[in-house]
This record gives sequence, structure tokens and C-alpha cells, in this order.
Amino acid sequence: MNNLIEVVSIAAAALAVSFGAIGPALAEGRAVGAAMDAIARQPDASGTVSRTLFVGLAMIETMAIYCLVVALLLLFANPFIK
Repeated sequence: MNNLIEVVSIAAAALAVSFGAIGPALAEGRAVGAAMDAIARQPDASGTVSRTLFVGLAMIETMAIYCLVVALLLLFANPFIK
């Protein structure tokens, strides 16, 4: 039974990291594309747009970091394995 829990934990960690990386990658790509489009339309607002972009990218990246933390907890500090 303990071996099954380890296998499921490893699979869950792999899924958490893979799906947790796909979402932020797509969102960051769309955000950067929209910011470049906004800067191309209004070059005067490039400072404001880039500042807002960096804050938005930091918020998007937190999801990937949380998924990585969950995966590391499942691999190294799993409460289900004695």
C-alpha cells in the first residue's frame, strides 16, 4: 500500500508541475503580447504599461511557484508516507 501511495504522489507531483507551468506560460505570453501591442499604439505610455506588465507577470508567476511548492511537498515531505 505504501508503494502505491509513493507512485500516486510522484504522478500527482508531475501533473502539478506540468499543468502548473502550462497555464502561466500561456498567460505570460498573452500578457507580453498585449503589452507590446499597447506600447506600439501609445509609445508615451510605455513606462506605465511596462510597470503594470511586470506586476501582472509577478502575479501570474505565483501560480507556477505554488504548483512547484506543492510538487516538492509531495515528493520530499509527503505526510502520507511513513
